[in-house]
Amino acid sequence: MNILLVYPEMPDTFYAMKHFTKVIGKKAAYPPLGLLTIASLLPKEWNKKLVDLNIEDLKNDKLEWADYVFLSAMNVQELSVKEITEKCKNADVKVIAGGPLFAHEHERFSNIEHFILNEAEITLPLFLEDLKNDNTKPIYQTKEFADVTKSPLPAFELANMDEYVYSIVQYSRGCPYMCDFCDVTTLYGRRPRTKTSDQIIRELETLTKHGNIKLVLFADDNLIGNKQKLKKDLLPALIEWRKQKQPGFFFATQLTVNLVDDEDLMHLMIEAGFRHIFVGIETPDEKGLENSGKKQNLKRNQLDDIYKLHENGFIISGGFIVGFDTDTESIFQLQTDFIQKSGIPLPIVNILKAPPGTEFFDRMKKEGRISKQFAFTEGDTNIVPIMDKKILDDGFTTLTSNIYSPEKSYERLIQFFSTYKIPKTTIKVPEKTGLKDIMMIFRIVFLMGVKDPNRKFFWKLVLWSVRNNRKHIDKAVFYGIMIYQMHQTHLNIKYDLESRN
Repeated sequence: MNILLVYPEMPDTFYAMKHFTKVIGKKAAYPPLGLLTIASLLPKEWNKKLVDLNIEDLKNDKLEWADYVFLSAMNVQELSVKEITEKCKNADVKVIAGGPLFAHEHERFSNIEHFILNEAEITLPLFLEDLKNDNTKPIYQTKEFADVTKSPLPAFELANMDEYVYSIVQYSRGCPYMCDFCDVTTLYGRRPRTKTSDQIIRELETLTKHGNIKLVLFADDNLIGNKQKLKKDLLPALIEWRKQKQPGFFFATQLTVNLVDDEDLMHLMIEAGFRHIFVGIETPDEKGLENSGKKQNLKRNQLDDIYKLHENGFIISGGFIVGFDTDTESIFQLQTDFIQKSGIPLPIVNILKAPPGTEFFDRMKKEGRISKQFAFTEGDTNIVPIMDKKILDDGFTTLTSNIYSPEKSYERLIQFFSTYKIPKTTIKVPEKTGLKDIMMIFRIVFLMGVKDPNRKFFWKLVLWSVRNNRKHIDKAVFYGIMIYQMHQTHLNIKYDLESRN
């Protein structure tokens, strides 16, 4: 049996990392962990190939080779999914699909023969058994949650890890919080389920055999969802493993801002090698937080929390939302001021959306406020907002054009470097600089410092670090790329909005 595992393309307007990856000579942010895990759940004797459309095209010869195409997708990848399934239909190849895009609205995709919904550790074996008996059904789904301690080692060998910015693992699924616009709890539950530390270390050691790793993403919904287990099992195990193996890479992950409340947890995470964290800030307006159920962000000074995380050695990417029912026209300036003061190197701003399956979607549907199918990109929404739509669109455009302008990005990065402190750890991460790394630095300097029309801000950032803190020079070069990336992101968002209107 020949199996083609296909990962759809991310749109430019959503995929903020796309510009960054081009500058450093990579092709995509991270490999499709879901499909690599699916590959390991399939019979060992089957032939498997991975096609990531963020790296390469889906060519006819591969479709001719395949008996089945396995497809996994998120909501933002819908347009690419439709193109893929049309190609498969023309090539007479059956499609088997799963992932968040299909979890609640699979009936919209008529070109797909079989849906493996919810968690594949449970539903995929049911399909495989029926396939063996020539008795397959269109839909396989379950209300149960998988025991992730039995999840297999992903088939990392199918991906060319050197093409990606991050390598990737997953420790837990689920989140204890109930933000009404988030579909995580619907998909994976409120009780975080975790792998064992032995599983994670085995995955990390396998990854080191398949590429020159600089950063590993823990693709968790909320890494600190089960703080006690994290502190007692995974982090101590990672620290001991680092002492023994001395890997030359750091970790990135997603978590909630209340990490700042636990000094011991912050210390353990830094010692274990975590540096880059994505935090859902959403809004500085408490009414918006309360209205959306984002209780973990309430009754706290989020700016002070951000400064403290930076001071402890974490580098934050932040998620922000406009378009809450409680928002007024003042929210756009409020968000702009907050983001600039925060010093967050990479702020990602979205108009509020209602993902199918969420409490928010159900409420919007009941109120008759679900407006259309849409592309799930930053500047789009599927709800009828309380605020006038033109005011919302114009305010969003003004907000993003402001914070993503080269000048404002430079000012925010200076704010970041003014609060960020390189952590003092007992375990040092060895710097392994090879020819590829040197070539990448030359590439960055040429593209950012010579070719880019806004190169003066790149050099201003580098010179600022030379004058004020030379320990930050490498990060100044690295984050100088953000000036370019965010400007390009704004141009893509602006084009997307104009093309829709």
